[in-house]
Amino acid sequence: MPTPSTVSESSTASAASPPSPVLLTTRFAEELPELAISWSAAEAPDPQLVVLNEPLSHELGLDPSWLRSPEGLRLLTGTGLPEAAAPVAQAYAGHQFGWYSPRLGDGRALLLGELQAADGSLRDLHLKGSGPTPFARGGDGFAALAPMLREYVVSEAMHALGIPTTRSLAVVTTGRQVRRDSVLQGAVLARIASSHLRVGTFQHARAKDDLDLLRRLVDHAIARHHPDAASAANPPLALLRGVISAQAALLARWMLVGFIHGVMNTDNMTISGETIDYGPCAFMEAFDPATVYSSIDQTGRYSYGNQPLVAEWNLARFAETLLPLIDDDQQRAVDAAGEALRSFSREYSAAWSAGMRLKLGLRSGQPEDSAPLVADLFPLLQDSAVDYTSFFRRLGAAARGDLGPVRSLFADGASLDQWLRRWLDRGPDPEVLDDANPVYIPRNHLVEEALDAAVGGDLAPLHRLLAAVTSPYRERPGLERWADAAPDDFGPYRTFCGT
Repeated sequence: MPTPSTVSESSTASAASPPSPVLLTTRFAEELPELAISWSAAEAPDPQLVVLNEPLSHELGLDPSWLRSPEGLRLLTGTGLPEAAAPVAQAYAGHQFGWYSPRLGDGRALLLGELQAADGSLRDLHLKGSGPTPFARGGDGFAALAPMLREYVVSEAMHALGIPTTRSLAVVTTGRQVRRDSVLQGAVLARIASSHLRVGTFQHARAKDDLDLLRRLVDHAIARHHPDAASAANPPLALLRGVISAQAALLARWMLVGFIHGVMNTDNMTISGETIDYGPCAFMEAFDPATVYSSIDQTGRYSYGNQPLVAEWNLARFAETLLPLIDDDQQRAVDAAGEALRSFSREYSAAWSAGMRLKLGLRSGQPEDSAPLVADLFPLLQDSAVDYTSFFRRLGAAARGDLGPVRSLFADGASLDQWLRRWLDRGPDPEVLDDANPVYIPRNHLVEEALDAAVGGDLAPLHRLLAAVTSPYRERPGLERWADAAPDDFGPYRTFCGT
């Protein structure tokens, strides 16, 4: 099996195709060849477009009609690429559920190259489910349709919620069957990201004990994501601080909308601060910090309430990789990194508190003014198993004088009344409430319903769900069902990683 520094070719060559109007650069592969294996996607016997993100296509300067053509489908499956393209499987390591794995990498994915978007930014064009690579670790390297559609739906919903995330460009079925517990339709997801640099990328580079590689990786990450760090007195330390700030802001946003990632391994934490890898993810319904939906999280390590703690732990692993570049003296390096890491909890708390004030419709005052109000709210929600999203959205009606909708979420509405009086005394702004609290999220029962229908050939539920969650703050007639919590007979809910 080739090592990450080896250039090799897959046994399947890309299909011949006319010249592509898409320009892909190879910056990652050229600057960091030790972290890339040249590879090609497996053939797709019968590619069929399932869903295409036309707004994102335009952002990337891509013609949706061309992407729908046979040549476009070959690009979206990696089997027909521009002449200068050089697809690679990226190498990285990672802590998975706390255990270190020195060699993970893109086992079923390929970086096709980088696109320059219409705004001038550089974006990765990346495939999931494109076939086995040398990092496949015994897996078949393919993906089934439903998990790829899940990532499409949830990542686009996250984008609409204003949360930094990778984006989904398209899902294409391949005409290949995939064996899991049963035989499923194979599919490929075309994903867009600011980059696919992860904490695990740095862990892999550090483990190679090659400081030149580590320096080049730091320079690459700074240039792509944290350019101000280049002019700092200590660029590696400035990069660490930049990633800490980005992740603190990201985690606060996750928590504010009730998002549970489900598998916060270090290889799933980006240097850009974007959410990545929507495997066993879900949105919390009944409020409970211990909520876990992932079938593989047996101990609750990645529960809703643990996510900020896990993020801080992951960032400590990132800091460890940078120590040799932060200072030649190990103790000084440790002290500097430790000081930087202590900023995570402060920045996270500040971002979460500011966001929670908006969710409560409170414009004026200082965060500490609302702290008792916030602290007293969450036990009420947990004791009554109140739907998290519905509660905050219905505060808009309460601020306008109609307490009925929010009180109806509690078996005993009187238990909420004292809190409501205190809150109303603060003069919440209904417009702020509406702008901060979504009507529509990818509710778990609706996601499963849409995926089941899509696998059966009916895409209408998928498109209705996408229409709701990609405009989440604007309430629309006819979409009442997409705003409702799951029926009582739905659950217990479990999600799976799709591999």
